[in-house]
Amino acid sequence: MMVKRTLVVIMVCFIAMGCGSSKRKYRKNSRKEVKIERRSTDSRIPAATAPATEHRVATASYNSVEGYLEAFSAIAQEEMRTYKIPASITLAQAVLESGAGKGALTLKANNHFGIKCHDWTGDVVYHDDDARGECFRKYKDPQYSFRDHSLFLSGRQRYASLFDLKPDDYEGWAYGLRKAGYATDRKYPEKLIGIIERYRLYIYDSEVLGSDPGKFTERSKNVVNIHTVKKGDTLYAIARKYNLTIEELKSKNGLSGNTIEIGQQLNVTPAYNGF
Repeated sequence: MMVKRTLVVIMVCFIAMGCGSSKRKYRKNSRKEVKIERRSTDSRIPAATAPATEHRVATASYNSVEGYLEAFSAIAQEEMRTYKIPASITLAQAVLESGAGKGALTLKANNHFGIKCHDWTGDVVYHDDDARGECFRKYKDPQYSFRDHSLFLSGRQRYASLFDLKPDDYEGWAYGLRKAGYATDRKYPEKLIGIIERYRLYIYDSEVLGSDPGKFTERSKNVVNIHTVKKGDTLYAIARKYNLTIEELKSKNGLSGNTIEIGQQLNVTPAYNGF
């Protein structure tokens, strides 16, 4: 009897050890389910429509409007050759909408044209504009913003009439953009034209077209823009509105101080600074 009991105990222990070993092996080989968070890819600009030339732009060049124009003029001219949008208009819009590369939306989203989400499927940011927390498109690189600007204008019927204009008619484009609803600012055309004529951006159109920009230079020099001072105006506000410095505004009007009067007429014609 003792022998039988001993054998039974040994068999029970053996079976228990085998089960334990199997259980441990099962736990060792079991795997937990792992969820992988996938980042959205930059599929906003299809490979077939990406800029033919890759442009590397140094942020340091944004220290001035001239530096900004130098950094992006080649991209704007490439877009003009491909999509027939005047380089002068593209650059003027970029300067105005991005604050020459220094605007908050541009810095956090590489959005140089203030283009909102609409039917966008790429990355986005939220930014206060006409309303609080509006949705804007986000780009991985500034050159994609320029390309999307071209696609945005050329792919919408409301801008179709602009492409019937002469390729160097920047005034027609400026007023046409406002009429088509690109911007809500009533002074948007004048602001674009002021930037184009101040920085002679029509030269970039002429280089693409192989034409003489002289007619625009002479016409621009003969234009005199007048601002009548109204309540609440300051030299700083007026200068900023017409893309002038305070010193330029004072010099044009022979002002020695910062005092202006309601009803006073000021020459706010854009300056013609060379690059």
